[in-house]
Amino acid sequence: MSGNGRRQTSAEKVLGVLTLFTAERPVWSPERAAKRLNVSLATGYRYFNTLVAAGLLERLQRNRYVLGPAIVELDRQIRDADPVLREARPVMERLLARLREPAAVLLCRYYREMVMCIHQETNKTGEPVSSYERGARRPMFRGSTSKVILAHLPPRTIANLWRDHRREIATTGLGTTFEEFKASLRALRQEKVNVSSGEVDEGRMGISAPIFDANRRVTGSVSIVLLSPRMNERAIARLCTHVYSAAREIERLRGRGTGVKA
Repeated sequence: MSGNGRRQTSAEKVLGVLTLFTAERPVWSPERAAKRLNVSLATGYRYFNTLVAAGLLERLQRNRYVLGPAIVELDRQIRDADPVLREARPVMERLLARLREPAAVLLCRYYREMVMCIHQETNKTGEPVSSYERGARRPMFRGSTSKVILAHLPPRTIANLWRDHRREIATTGLGTTFEEFKASLRALRQEKVNVSSGEVDEGRMGISAPIFDANRRVTGSVSIVLLSPRMNERAIARLCTHVYSAAREIERLRGRGTGVKA
């Protein structure tokens, strides 16, 4: 059964194996997966064989499996065909060109109660400015990149996040009760841009604005991450204006690309 009580299809069950593979646990065996998914060992092997045949899993040795080459191929297709990324990349490049200090510009989206980076532009080689690399999922309740998305999620999603993560929310200072949590989000919604310092990566400052679709639903965020947070208020205010303008430009370009007014 799925989380909403609906019986899963065979395809959903097979694809559910892929969700087990994470940065923390990139290698799985059919035995361990079958136990985690609460299916028989024979069923576990059948799922793995199906995914190997599709190139979505690859066998390393004996019963050790990792994500397969088809994932890389699909990611390449997404990079080339994703209309949001195609429209946003030149905006991000122009935003980065305004910065003299070491920095990165991020494009992120909401995904499975987490925030995922889908593209990064940076002007620094060597030491990364931000740990938000493409495909990296990050906490929902820390950092400006996440909080500008969090603040604009639908009420039901907010309620579910509180139900599932109330202890984590409390540790971030967003509230120890649901009412306090909602009050913190209301305050965030009143800000056009959010600025945070050291909440995700030590010694970094994040400046972020939300991105909305044509129906004013939040879909992601655009952010500047600065390697050194030692900046005066006037400089920060200037960057806030640039980030806000970049978010609105991405929305306009998306609307033009789909024929829908943003």
